[in-house]
Amino acid sequence: MDQKTRTEIEAAVLRKFLEHLDKRKDVQNIDLMILAGFCRNCLSRWYRNAAIERGVDMDNDRAREAIYGMTYDEWKAKHQKPATEEQLAAFKALTPDMTTE
Repeated sequence: MDQKTRTEIEAAVLRKFLEHLDKRKDVQNIDLMILAGFCRNCLSRWYRNAAIERGVDMDNDRAREAIYGMTYDEWKAKHQKPATEEQLAAFKALTPDMTTE
């Protein structure tokens, strides 16, 4: 497979993944962190970093809008629920050296 085709496939996969996350707003970021070690905010940081590496001016807010499909504050107000005691305990139990960069 040539690099152009690979890049197009990877881009299509990311778009499908973001579409899936958009349909599953019930899945909270803390759940993603507990189960997968990353969340929507991690994705937005990766997006921002990839943009900056390619010379595109990108800040956290614009990167989050690209991932959330709206401003982060709007998403939190509409979809983020307070973490439960169980979620907080599970998150705290994660290894301290876990990294998402």
